[in-house]
Amino acid sequence: MKGPRHPYDHWRDRRGDRDAGEAPGERRTRGEEIPGGPGGPADWGDPRCGDPRWHARRDAWWLRLHEERLRHHRKRLDKMRRWAEMEAMGGPFPRARGWRWHMRARNRWHQRWHRHHAHFKHSLGARLIAIFVVLACAGSAILWASMKVEYGLLWAVPLLLLVTGLAYGGIRRLVAPLRELAAGAEAFGRGDLAHRVPIYHRDEIGDLAHRFNQMAQDIQAMLDGKRALLLAISHELRSPLTRARLHAELVDESASKAALLDELAQMRELISALLESERLGSGHRALQVGDCDLGALVREQDQPGVALRIDRDLPVLKLDRMRMQLLLRNLVHNALRHNDAAIGPVLVSVERDGTGARLTVRDHGPGVPPEALAQLGQPFFRPDEARARSEGGVGLGLSLCRLVAEAHGSRLELRNAEPGFEAVVRLR
Repeated sequence: MKGPRHPYDHWRDRRGDRDAGEAPGERRTRGEEIPGGPGGPADWGDPRCGDPRWHARRDAWWLRLHEERLRHHRKRLDKMRRWAEMEAMGGPFPRARGWRWHMRARNRWHQRWHRHHAHFKHSLGARLIAIFVVLACAGSAILWASMKVEYGLLWAVPLLLLVTGLAYGGIRRLVAPLRELAAGAEAFGRGDLAHRVPIYHRDEIGDLAHRFNQMAQDIQAMLDGKRALLLAISHELRSPLTRARLHAELVDESASKAALLDELAQMRELISALLESERLGSGHRALQVGDCDLGALVREQDQPGVALRIDRDLPVLKLDRMRMQLLLRNLVHNALRHNDAAIGPVLVSVERDGTGARLTVRDHGPGVPPEALAQLGQPFFRPDEARARSEGGVGLGLSLCRLVAEAHGSRLELRNAEPGFEAVVRLR
């Protein structure tokens, strides 16, 4: 768009001519002869002078410029309005567009193609469709070629089986990460939240594995926060409980004092069990392992109502002696609580099992309902609520035993023994 002449141009031309050594009266401005002389008409175009005619020329130039810009914008608005009406009526767009518009459109199409190509490349469904298309094309080509020659089926059938086998292998490789997801779900079900599902491809299965690992990480962080909170609360409760016991010792001897001391002792055992369970929640890091004679630990549980059976050639194992004493004490105490002495005593046996040992504690009581076996070992779970409360149990004994066994790399097996109930721990 060519605009009007700028009002400064004649002044710049005059200054350039003056610098070139020309007299001001030797040239024309706007078709007129301008005489020279200081303060004459030759200096009227100088913006530094206060001549009103220069300001009038400047205002007229700006007015013409704004009018031309306004006409240009009106033309563009009219064109866009016509295009909108053509699009609403279903008509084609005009092809007379600038090269910049065509370059932007081409770049948009390229970006869209690359995005769809990346989605196709990392899509499980797209790769399965590609395998099926290749299988169909290869099978059709083999059948068509076999029909052109005599005895073509003799080589076409084995070749079809080979192509089908290759397609099956490709599909099996694509869905192989599903087995890793199944193994990860199984590990999470066992409580192993540290397990992570490997990610092989950036497809739908890979995205699912990533979300699976993120879920396990979030659950682990939540459980760690709960464990830290419970550990802090248990620590804070020990000091007031100790002071309450000291004050109770100063009370005169009576039945109330004995009951109060018994309740305080149960609270102390509960807090100690909570602290121990939270420490063992970190696994093997909480153990202080050393050479341990398991037979000597079992002999410490010799008491009325308990029968011991110990092998002579037991190996020396790397165990945490204090935690194994806790496990044996809880198992034996739980067995004595539910044992029927008329049928038989509580049996504690330890036998050699390859390079390790097998520890078994069995009672001759009524056992546990089959539907409650899966929940045994969970914190605060009691199969018989009324009996457990009347006898003072809170449901942490078997939970501590399970944590001690898992910290040693083993597993606590609980089952009915007909008659009675049996707990088994295999140690290595």
